[in-house]
Amino acid sequence: MFDLKVINAVLEELQEQKGISKEEVLEAIEESLASAYKKQYGERGQIIRAKFNPDTGDVDFFRIKEVVSPEQIISEEDFEKLSKEEYLNLKEEGKTKFIEERHIFVENAKLVKAGVEAGDEITFELEKKTDFGRVAAMAAKQTIKQKIREAERGYIQKQFGDKEQTIVSGQVIRSEAGTIFVDLGKVEGVLPFFEQIKSERYKTGDRVQAYLVKAGEKGRGGVELLLSRTHPEFLKKLFEQEVPEIKEGLVEIKKVVREPGVRSKIAVVSHDEDLDPVGTFVGQSGARVSNITSELSGERIDIIEWSEEEDEFVAASLSPAEILDIEIVEDGEQKTAIVSVTEDQFSLAIGRGGQNSRLASKLTGMKIDIKKVGPDGEELVEEKRETKNVLDEKEKEEGEESGENEDDTKEVVENVEEKVENEKDVEKGKDGDGEVEEKKDGK
Repeated sequence: MFDLKVINAVLEELQEQKGISKEEVLEAIEESLASAYKKQYGERGQIIRAKFNPDTGDVDFFRIKEVVSPEQIISEEDFEKLSKEEYLNLKEEGKTKFIEERHIFVENAKLVKAGVEAGDEITFELEKKTDFGRVAAMAAKQTIKQKIREAERGYIQKQFGDKEQTIVSGQVIRSEAGTIFVDLGKVEGVLPFFEQIKSERYKTGDRVQAYLVKAGEKGRGGVELLLSRTHPEFLKKLFEQEVPEIKEGLVEIKKVVREPGVRSKIAVVSHDEDLDPVGTFVGQSGARVSNITSELSGERIDIIEWSEEEDEFVAASLSPAEILDIEIVEDGEQKTAIVSVTEDQFSLAIGRGGQNSRLASKLTGMKIDIKKVGPDGEELVEEKRETKNVLDEKEKEEGEESGENEDDTKEVVENVEEKVENEKDVEKGKDGDGEVEEKKDGK
């Protein structure tokens, strides 16, 4: 019925690569064969089991009946009066409706096998079928696939269930449409394009570290380990690897915000009066933060001391800019920090493309409005606005001058035109006199 070499080769491969024991797969094959046999040759209500011999390839089929006592049986009359819920409650108590195809009374069971009691099973051998090969093989194939999926889920739960939200590492296997597949040992991790740092490129064989977001199921019954290198928690876990004081409870990361691969800010606090939190995270000569920056492809990391004082925290979050003054304004649940800086600190506070202020806003949970002030504390209008006003005045002046010039030009043109017309009239008059004289001469 089966190609035993193929079957045994599959059993060995599954055990070696997927961690699925031969016994598990054989049990699954037997379940599928029994189901296929019942569908093709059995009757409704029957319990059919199969026994597959991997050495010979033979399959034996059996019908199973449960031994019951009269006290366990619900009569037909009582059964029709029961609701579904009542019947389920009776089943939990060990009672059931008698079904001839799956039940046998104790006295009849003893005729088949001596010493049986209620709750035991009686086995009846079924006829072998020679035309059962194709159906059985297809059923076994489907069951093996299902078993592999179940085993992978079990393996993932066993190996990675307690590793969710931690850092895992593996080797890049392949890339498909921007998605990176990582070998994590008998299972693959998936690093989607949107979870990758944009500046990074991966090729087969590269080692990669990532944050395990979730170990779960995907479409069509498959399983996957969802990885990320852009998640804020990835940065946090990297610091936990580099800063042992975190596990000791001496320092703590309060919050992390990121623009992956470019810049991030973390708020940290010390639970030891003698321990500087920022210096602890930076490390000697910046070694600790430098290692993490290298792992994240040069991502700049601002380490900020967390404070319960809102104005102090906002000022620190806008580092490296120096802040003159901060006013916190509340509008319902929304808070706005109005920040004053000198003209030379304005660009630092805003950051390239507004990045510094944007990350500071995310870190503090406040809207941040930055204004620049002069030496006397007066607010300076933005340079663009000043430039525009100057241009407007200049255009106005040029417009007025242009109007005056137009009037002068118009007057000159009119004078010239008048002079030309007069000259034309004179010439016309001369021509007329000449004609008269010629006629007289002709006479």
